[in-house]
Amino acid sequence: MSDPYVGQIEMFAFGFAPKGWAICAGQTLPIAQNQVLFALLGTTFGGNGTSTFNLPDLRGRLPMGQGNGQGLSPRTVGQMGGEATHTLLLNETPAHQHTLAAAAHADTATNTDAPGPTVVLATTTGKQKGKSMPVTIYATDTAPNQALAPAAIGTNNGGQPHNNMMPYLTLNFCIALQGIFPSRP
Repeated sequence: MSDPYVGQIEMFAFGFAPKGWAICAGQTLPIAQNQVLFALLGTTFGGNGTSTFNLPDLRGRLPMGQGNGQGLSPRTVGQMGGEATHTLLLNETPAHQHTLAAAAHADTATNTDAPGPTVVLATTTGKQKGKSMPVTIYATDTAPNQALAPAAIGTNNGGQPHNNMMPYLTLNFCIALQGIFPSRP
């Protein structure tokens, strides 16, 4: 690799920073020993600006290009955001409905006292010699479900955060501490 630009960030497939580079882990550096890098970064990533400045922290983060793409939010160098997990709020779920369906049909009761794979339990009130009493009836389940009048069931939201990460491969982001000072256009 030829001499990098000071402040250039590269990905490495090994777990250390080469000589003249530092891992992008948000560490604080003294300005006095890193004046060239400070001239480029300033306090964009932190530090007090009089004696210290910070390197970018790319641990567990994805880099994003600066600017304002069509239909996208504007992003500036050093801006951080996002979250590793997220709990959806009601206003973040799309509008939708759940259809309620039921079977409506008359059937002849069968002579059985236990449900089976083709029978369903129905409870009703019957009359015997002028007395009202509960009667358990099993009927074959032959009618298809039919949509009822438009109705929606209440929201059911677990309220738990979910993982908010795309598939990833971890590499080592390092920044050049030494090299060529980049000229401005």
